[in-house]
Amino acid sequence: MFVQILLFILDTVCGFLTLALLVRFAMQWARTPFRNPLGQFIVAVTDWMVRPLRRMVPGLFGLDLASLLLAWLWQVAYQGIALGLSGLLSAVSPAPILVVAMLAALDVAKIGLYLMIGAVLISAVFSWVNPHAPLAGVFDTLTRPLLRPFRRVIPPIGGVDLSPLALLLVLQIALFIVAGLRQNVMPMMLLS
Repeated sequence: MFVQILLFILDTVCGFLTLALLVRFAMQWARTPFRNPLGQFIVAVTDWMVRPLRRMVPGLFGLDLASLLLAWLWQVAYQGIALGLSGLLSAVSPAPILVVAMLAALDVAKIGLYLMIGAVLISAVFSWVNPHAPLAGVFDTLTRPLLRPFRRVIPPIGGVDLSPLALLLVLQIALFIVAGLRQNVMPMMLLS
């Protein structure tokens, strides 16, 4: 029972930090201004680890690779501890380390997909309820690049933009794919 409580706490902390780092990455990718409550919170939570790493890991094409690498490292730490405590990660060899790295990458992808789903839902609610709310522009800026390809193909019907529904469908399919890949990686752990 103690191990389950410890893993729950570690999953919560590592998941929160991974999510915050992915929000920072997404905000910089979408060129969302950080001069808003959400941006200020994300900077306050992540700046202590991103700034030092940026000296060693520069950005590439405007992408904040330091935030993305840190998000992955937090998941590597969690997966390593979780598999170590469960007894599956007993031998130090390349195979289990590779499996931990792959599981961490899949978990970062899963959290990123959940982040996109949440941003699309919040943006849609803001557009219907209060499009002039202080954070409505933040979520609109975050989701606009994701919705742009769908808006080119799906015209508004009766003044209603259905592109968020199409994007949510694609994101759900991507979640199924990530879950399937994760299930294929776990047997590799047992074979090593």
